[in-house]
Amino acid sequence: MIDSFDSLWDQTRPAFKQERSWRRARSLAMGALVALGRHTISGMLNATGQQFVDWSAAYRLFALERFDTGDLLAPARRAVLGRLADNEPLVCMLDDTLLRKRGRKIAGTSWRRDPLGPPFCSNFIWAQRFVQVAAALPEGPGPSRARAIPIDMLHCPSPRKPRKNAPEELWEQYRKDSLATRMSVRGAERVVALRAALDSDGQDNRRLVVSADGSYTNTAMMTTLPDRTTFIGRVRKDAKLYALPEPNPGRGRRRTYGHVMPTPEQVRQDDTVSWRQIQVYLAGQCITVECKEVGPLRWRATRGRDLRLVIIRPLAYRPAKGRPLAYRDPIYLICTDPELSLERMVQAYLWRWEIEVGFRDQKTLLGSGQAQVRTAAGVERVPALIAAAYGFMHLAMTDTRTAGLPRPLWQKPRPDQRCTTQQAINVMRMQLWGRALGVRNFGDFVRRERAFAKSSKKINDPVSAVLYAAG
Repeated sequence: MIDSFDSLWDQTRPAFKQERSWRRARSLAMGALVALGRHTISGMLNATGQQFVDWSAAYRLFALERFDTGDLLAPARRAVLGRLADNEPLVCMLDDTLLRKRGRKIAGTSWRRDPLGPPFCSNFIWAQRFVQVAAALPEGPGPSRARAIPIDMLHCPSPRKPRKNAPEELWEQYRKDSLATRMSVRGAERVVALRAALDSDGQDNRRLVVSADGSYTNTAMMTTLPDRTTFIGRVRKDAKLYALPEPNPGRGRRRTYGHVMPTPEQVRQDDTVSWRQIQVYLAGQCITVECKEVGPLRWRATRGRDLRLVIIRPLAYRPAKGRPLAYRDPIYLICTDPELSLERMVQAYLWRWEIEVGFRDQKTLLGSGQAQVRTAAGVERVPALIAAAYGFMHLAMTDTRTAGLPRPLWQKPRPDQRCTTQQAINVMRMQLWGRALGVRNFGDFVRRERAFAKSSKKINDPVSAVLYAAG
């Protein structure tokens, strides 16, 4: 697995200005994966045995802009493309996330609305804001689960608000900058940049499918959507939709919108529109969901682009054994591609949750946002390095299919369960630390056929404790 990780890291050399910076970044990326405790830069140095060397070079690596974040994540994009069939589209997920901070002088920090706050009260946190694009790496054809591999990450700070008695020119510039730094605008810019990157990689004929939540389903995204790109987004249940305009036999300006169509909620309640059953992968298994499809339609936010409306029926579930059935909320989607199959469209949107899983793992397990840096270049590049290490680790795990450590006795084995991020980290630690400890047999820590009564006769206690330290 380490060799596969290094082969991916070798492709990041064009992102760095110097070879020594490239080697130092590789060491820090490996330290971010295997470090115990807080994942600060000093924690990464301790994890790689560099606590007795000059530490300032690691901080200068980020503060002096010695690598480009786009080129750093490019090998992950090419690796995902290499695992797809020639006629298979590249499905990407677009979303933004917040990294909590405490220092008031850290670049790019401001008060943000906490998305994890209760719905009846808006909480605010002091944090940085990033937008990320992740590519779906499916496990197989048809309905299957997929892993979100980060392929693009951008720091999106808000402009600084001028004082009340500032000149009008500053206020006018602030209003323009505020409109230009909206998350929907930044997300649309990343989609355009991704399409251009695919073309530069020789993937002109490959379709790009982008799925996002309702915050990106607006005019800023729809009006700048590039060619050969499909967008799948969530809309409100009371969205005002229109039919296609009828041909104008006489003179005059051609109409863009036809008569008003029923809202998505009205279509869901309309019995004349039949439900269609499809197979998708959701919640760890292949299930059957019921959908309604209406189209072609038009929406004023798209400025005359033809759309499809898809409604996913709420799924029933039991909160606990013996409890009555509860129902989830229905999903209302629009798609800009009238030829994309319904099964692939719904599956592409359901994969969107994987980017949320990636955000959680990068924050909680890899410590994204814990590095104590203040400069604008530093706060942008440290999370990008961690995102690249996260993506390379999962790609290496997929390539090698290495068996992880034996599960503890209290964890029931599940043959269909995929390798989690924590298990992948444990494999990295097993291979790195096992070599240093001189261990060659990683699967024989516990002799299941016999148990020792005395603790002094136990085998491999120190080795097992080290390799299972954070499992």
